[in-house]
Amino acid sequence: MTDTSPLIEAQQRFAAAVPFRALGAERRALSESLGRTLYSDLASPEDSPPYHRVIVEGFVVNTADTREASESNPVSFSIIGEVKPGDSTCPAIAPGQALAVSTGSIVSDGALSVVRMWEATRQGDSFTITRPFPPRFFIEDQGCDIKKGAVVLSAGAVLDPMNLGTVASLGIDTVDVVRAPRVALFSSGDEVIPYTEPMHPGAIRDSNSVMLAAAIAQAGGVPVFGGIMNDDFDGFVAAATQALKDADMLVISGGTAVGGRDFISDLVRALGELLVDGVPMRSGRPLIMGVAQGKPIVCVAGHPPEALRGFKLFGVAAINKLLGRTADLPLDV
Repeated sequence: MTDTSPLIEAQQRFAAAVPFRALGAERRALSESLGRTLYSDLASPEDSPPYHRVIVEGFVVNTADTREASESNPVSFSIIGEVKPGDSTCPAIAPGQALAVSTGSIVSDGALSVVRMWEATRQGDSFTITRPFPPRFFIEDQGCDIKKGAVVLSAGAVLDPMNLGTVASLGIDTVDVVRAPRVALFSSGDEVIPYTEPMHPGAIRDSNSVMLAAAIAQAGGVPVFGGIMNDDFDGFVAAATQALKDADMLVISGGTAVGGRDFISDLVRALGELLVDGVPMRSGRPLIMGVAQGKPIVCVAGHPPEALRGFKLFGVAAINKLLGRTADLPLDV
């Protein structure tokens, strides 16, 4: 039996309290869905490929006509026409006949084979072969990749460029994605000033709001900056309570302890349930987590590098759960 580290215990305790995919769905155009999370399984409305097609340049022949071909017994074919990519039908061929084809040309059912261009010795409108070919050689049959009704992307999949291409190949223009969680973000501390203001002795510019807002967006959330809160406990509780009415999650940086009081710990208790009150690890004391009405609360250090580290360890996991994404908890960052 292995011991679980304090960090993993804290992550597991917090993650267990955050609802999995608590948010609803919204429909989005495919062109607006990069990085979004699929809400439900996506089934294919059609076979892929949608028809039998050739995958090399060459000639379509009847398989039976190739069986006796060898170096000592070349077999000849007459080229009676061509099936170009985009043609909707493939004519039937009699014994000894062939059709010129290209990659993507439609082809019929039956025991047909494709003789690749370099395997045929051509002379005008005829060619010879010197070996047999198996049935359906270099032919993709309808539905060999995806059958109609098959799940092509599962709920929770992140729509990356490859996934978007897959959806587009099936003729689908809109998808149901998980609504992006609104994440209320506060910076805290009497010494903290907006990063655009002139510096003065004793002040600290608020770079965390910009940094954490970017991290929230990168993780799939929508950051909503609530401002810089001073060390007024009742005022902070009121602001956070109001923010949580419209937000799905709360992130606070700084203000862990004020005047000997566990300021942020008490704030989380006032809002809901305190789950993690510090982690015995490097810069672990400012890591404070809780939930309020099922909404995760993530409180991180005021020091920017540790603020971002704390968010990556706890905030990203919370957003993943709200989005219905299945992802491992980070061991450390």
